[in-house]
Amino acid sequence: MFKISNIIIYFIFLTFPFSLNSHVQHYKDLKLIEFDIYRNNKEIGKHIFSFKKIDDKIKVKSEINFKIKKLGVVLYKYNVIGTETYSEGKLVEFNSKTKQNGKKKYVSLKLLNDEYVIDGSSYKGKAPVNYKIGTWWNHSIVKAPAQISAVSGRIIKKKVTFLGEEVLNINGIKYTTLHFNFSSTDNKLDKKKKLNTDIWYDKEKLNWVKATFEKQGKWEYKLSNLK
Repeated sequence: MFKISNIIIYFIFLTFPFSLNSHVQHYKDLKLIEFDIYRNNKEIGKHIFSFKKIDDKIKVKSEINFKIKKLGVVLYKYNVIGTETYSEGKLVEFNSKTKQNGKKKYVSLKLLNDEYVIDGSSYKGKAPVNYKIGTWWNHSIVKAPAQISAVSGRIIKKKVTFLGEEVLNINGIKYTTLHFNFSSTDNKLDKKKKLNTDIWYDKEKLNWVKATFEKQGKWEYKLSNLK
């Protein structure tokens, strides 16, 4: 049965230019996106994107840093540094390194002959170009049938449900947003690996402004700086 949510998403695609490749150009004037990260309503770190134009390419550097403490003792540390490289609107290269409480993970991805070649800590192989890196800032991920983990290269097949328009007040600024839920379609996955994330994009400019998910606590990404 064709669900109402799918119909709604279809009309959103008609209203907004959700091209999988060319729409990276929509963000060509962005310089910085910064999020505060909260766990159980306590601020624990940052996620920062920086954008640079180099000749005909756009490079997007992403860095995540957070610590979970209890009684002043650090129980968990997390750091990710990743770089996306786009040429003519297409992702042509992605690299990331992650330190997860002492455990190391990585991804190296390159575009070769109209498909992605991935060398990751959880997946080594190929993927079609309509799969998107799961860094969330590019709203065209809404249309992708699957996403590639920016931490380990794992392929995450998913469904996207449009939950409606919402007005959010973030740091004194009101945003009319488009609210989506992203969830895994593979029922065999361990619960810890299943995707179940809510994402909000600004309706006017299609910038990512908020995210929430639950994983050993309630997590929230809240936009703190955009320029």
